[in-house]
Amino acid sequence: MKTLATIIGTIAPVTAFAASTPHMDNSGIFSWIFLGFCSLIVAMQVMPAVLMMIGMAKGIKAVVKNEA
Repeated sequence: MKTLATIIGTIAPVTAFAASTPHMDNSGIFSWIFLGFCSLIVAMQVMPAVLMMIGMAKGIKAVVKNEA
């Protein structure tokens, strides 16, 4: 019970600092285009990495199969 009181006592003051009004985002269309372009670059970098990992797994599987 003491642990529960400690957790509640720790969490309760944190909620007092929550914002009372929603955050107004004044970023324009160019900000969203930039962020979309950045996410496109990240996605294009992830695809070859995943394909390489799949190829390495197939290669390791073939080597283990030939040794056994």
